[in-house]
Amino acid sequence: MELSVSKFNKPTYKTIGLLILLGTTAAVAAYAFLVLKYDPSFVNLNERLLPMSLEHPLGTDHLGRDVLTRILLGSQLTVGYGLLALLAAVAIGVPCGILAGFKGGFLDRFFMRIADAFQSFPDTIVAIVLSGLLGPGIDNLLIAIVMVKWVNYARLVRSIVSSERHKDYITMAKINGLSSWRIMSKHLFPHIIGHVLVLASLDLGKIILLISSLSYIGLGSQPPAPEWGAMLNDARPYFQSVPSLMVFPGLAIVFVVLLTNLLGDYLRDKFDVKKELSS
Repeated sequence: MELSVSKFNKPTYKTIGLLILLGTTAAVAAYAFLVLKYDPSFVNLNERLLPMSLEHPLGTDHLGRDVLTRILLGSQLTVGYGLLALLAAVAIGVPCGILAGFKGGFLDRFFMRIADAFQSFPDTIVAIVLSGLLGPGIDNLLIAIVMVKWVNYARLVRSIVSSERHKDYITMAKINGLSSWRIMSKHLFPHIIGHVLVLASLDLGKIILLISSLSYIGLGSQPPAPEWGAMLNDARPYFQSVPSLMVFPGLAIVFVVLLTNLLGDYLRDKFDVKKELSS
């Protein structure tokens, strides 16, 4: 499996549009709290279930809380939790994959048997079981997601390193006295980075969906946190009377997941990753 990094051409309209969307989404998630005037947790029963207006552009929920405020601030939680879980999975999976692929032998068998055990069942099922065993709460949910997702990066990196470590340039590096750390960081890491970035960008949307779906069934973020999945759960009893309470958080999830998938496609084209990546 080889990785070729294509030269960056002049930006296209697609690239510029994607960068604008990414920048806008990141800015909203990071700085929304500076311009919003409502407390996302403030309860005002006198203003419960108000329709959309200039005062409340997306209306209010069953406790009188401003929906727009909760959605914008919820982006920090939902996307932030997703990034945190993704970084932790990468930080665990990539070193395990490098060690397993480069050293082989016992380490390879040990890590891969663990990976095989986790991949025996679908990610969602394993995450639900682990979350149920650990108990409700966003911390336990993130632990469950990391325990599920690190396997993908370990297997991917191990496959790349295993195919590269027998090539002539690795043999010459060993003959020249380079340490294992120098070989892995200088010669193997450039072959890994493109594939990991593509998989991570595609995985971020899946992790966000997993966080939202498990929060929706009560295993993730707990009220009154304005996390999108928890907002969907809160709005469920009012779906027939005020459907917008579920529609707007749902659209936010769809938009962010679609954006991460577009980013994954963009990176895959830029890094010319030919091998199909599976989650």
